[in-house]
Amino acid sequence: MANESLYQKSYIRRIPEIGKLAPDTFKAFLAFDRQALAEGMITKKTKELIAVAVAHVTGCPYCINDHVSGARKLEASKEEITEAVMVATALKAGSAMAHGLNALNAFDEMGGEELYQRSNLARFKEFRELSPEAFSAFNKFDQEAMKPGLIGRKEKELIAVAVAHVTGCAYCIEVHTKCAKKLGVTLEELAEAIFVATALKAGSALAHSVNALNAYDSQ
Repeated sequence: MANESLYQKSYIRRIPEIGKLAPDTFKAFLAFDRQALAEGMITKKTKELIAVAVAHVTGCPYCINDHVSGARKLEASKEEITEAVMVATALKAGSAMAHGLNALNAFDEMGGEELYQRSNLARFKEFRELSPEAFSAFNKFDQEAMKPGLIGRKEKELIAVAVAHVTGCAYCIEVHTKCAKKLGVTLEELAEAIFVATALKAGSALAHSVNALNAYDSQ
């Protein structure tokens, strides 16, 4: 009888099987992943905190386990891990709200073929009018999550940019890239953060392959 548990830490040990099934692709991914998480313009510790945040958006328990462990080895505290998770939470929630701008356009049958326009951001004030208490509560949470703490504001914006690329929110990318630039983030740092997000999004798919192997073998 197949194990009822779909996720166990031990399942990740099956990853080498994927390497044997598609060796060249597997080696290419591992090389990319190592480079994306390596020390660069952004420190390795900050990259691991970005990875932790992104893993909470991809929802990959294997990635969360691995990168929390990696961040801890680099002396990230539980408080810093929590701050990174809260930035991810704010960005994931913010993405849903930002996409609500498209919902307003759809409801009002306006906007034409252009689904994403910067001018749509002006409609945020309508949410404040339509649902004032919820809007105020979200804004308060978002501001609290993004304010400097044990993780600096610049690093939090790098986390936000990375997460925004995983949620796929064009508005969030626009807003947080501009905020990051104002805080002195360079294009090189921005690119490194985006590649961490890319590695984590791809890594999530690879990590979940162990579930595919289990499913295949259970038939």
